[in-house]
Amino acid sequence: MSRGLREKFEGVDLTPGHGKVSATVSIFFGAISLLGALCFLMPDLLTMPELRGAYNTDVLRYGLQLSIVLGTGFGLCAMIRHESLAYGLAGMGMAIAAALLASGRIEAPDINSRGLYVGLDYFLLTLVVLALVFIPLERAFPKNRHQGVLRKGWITDLKYFMLSHLGVQLISFFTVIPIQVFLHRVTTWDFQLWVASQPVWLQFIEILVVVDFGTYWIHRAMHEVPALWKFHAIHHSTEEMDWLASSRLHLAEILVNRFAGYLPIFILGFAPSALYAYLVFISFHAIFIHANVRLRFPVLRWLLATPEYHHWHHSSEPAAIDKNYAGFLPIYDVLFRTVYLPSHLASRYGTVSNDIPEGMMGQFWYPFRGWLKR
Repeated sequence: MSRGLREKFEGVDLTPGHGKVSATVSIFFGAISLLGALCFLMPDLLTMPELRGAYNTDVLRYGLQLSIVLGTGFGLCAMIRHESLAYGLAGMGMAIAAALLASGRIEAPDINSRGLYVGLDYFLLTLVVLALVFIPLERAFPKNRHQGVLRKGWITDLKYFMLSHLGVQLISFFTVIPIQVFLHRVTTWDFQLWVASQPVWLQFIEILVVVDFGTYWIHRAMHEVPALWKFHAIHHSTEEMDWLASSRLHLAEILVNRFAGYLPIFILGFAPSALYAYLVFISFHAIFIHANVRLRFPVLRWLLATPEYHHWHHSSEPAAIDKNYAGFLPIYDVLFRTVYLPSHLASRYGTVSNDIPEGMMGQFWYPFRGWLKR
C-alpha cells in the first residue's frame, strides 16, 4: 500500500489549470479538519498536556471552521476541474465529517491529565504553520526550480514528521525523563544557580555553543563509524531537498541526538526560558537549512549554518562527502578542518551506495540487515 501511495502521489505535477492544486489543498485542509475535530473530541488522549494551557478556544474554533470551509471549497473546485471526482470528494468528505464531529462539541474541555497521550495537536499545529511558511518561501526563492511540492520522497518524509511529533511522549520517555531522574538524585550545584541567573540571551548563546560542540562529534562519528553510518544514511538518502526532508531520521538517531542535546542543558542548569527559546530556534533552523531555497547569506553563512552550508553536507559530490558536520556554528568545521563551502551551490544529493529502501519501514530495518543475516 505504501509503495502504491508513493507511485501515485510522488512527483505529481501541480501546474495550475488542471484541478490538481485544488485537489491537493482540499485534501490537506480536509485531513487537518478531521484530525483537529478528533482533538476536540478526545483531548485527554490526542493532545499534549504542555500545550493545553496555552490554547485559546476561540482561535482554535475559528481555525477549525476556516479549515473546514477551505477543504469544502477547494473540494468543489477540484470536482469541477480535475479529471477525477475522487480527489475533490475525498477532501470534501473529510471536511464535512469534521463539521459533523465538531458540531456541538467545539468547546475544548479542561483536561489536566498527564497520562498516556499522542501529540496529534502538536503535529497538526506545526505541520500547518511550517507548510504555510516554507512552501511559499520555496516557491518564491527556489534553488531547484524544477522540483515540485509533491516531490519524490515527500510521503516517506511526512511519515517521519508524524513519528517525531505524534511520538513526542515516547521520545521524551527515553531522553528527557532518564536525564531528569538521574539529576534528581544529584545535589544542585552553585554553578548551576549561577548559570540560571545569567541573562536569557546569554544562556541561549551558551546553549548553542555547548550543544553544537557535542553534536558536532556525534554527527562526525555517525559518518566515520560504519555501524553508525547505517543509521545516519537514512537521513542522507533523500535525493530532493526541501523543508520536509529534515524529518527523515531513523528513530535510533532521534533518541541519540535528543539525549546528547538535553544532557548538557540539564546538567549545566540553564533556565527554562532559555531552553524554550533554544528549542524553538533549533526546530525552525533545522527545517530552514534543508529547505529548497537559493538564499546564500554571504556573511552569515560563516557564523551560522545556512541552507547553502547544510546542502553541501547532503551533497553526494566527492569533494563534499563528510564535510560541514556543524548543525549551527560553522566555526567547529573550520577548527577541525571539515568545512566545505565553494562558490557555487550543491546540485546532487543522496548516498553514494544508493541501496537504501524508499519506504519508512524498509529504512527502519536497513541498519539491522547485517545483524539479521547473521
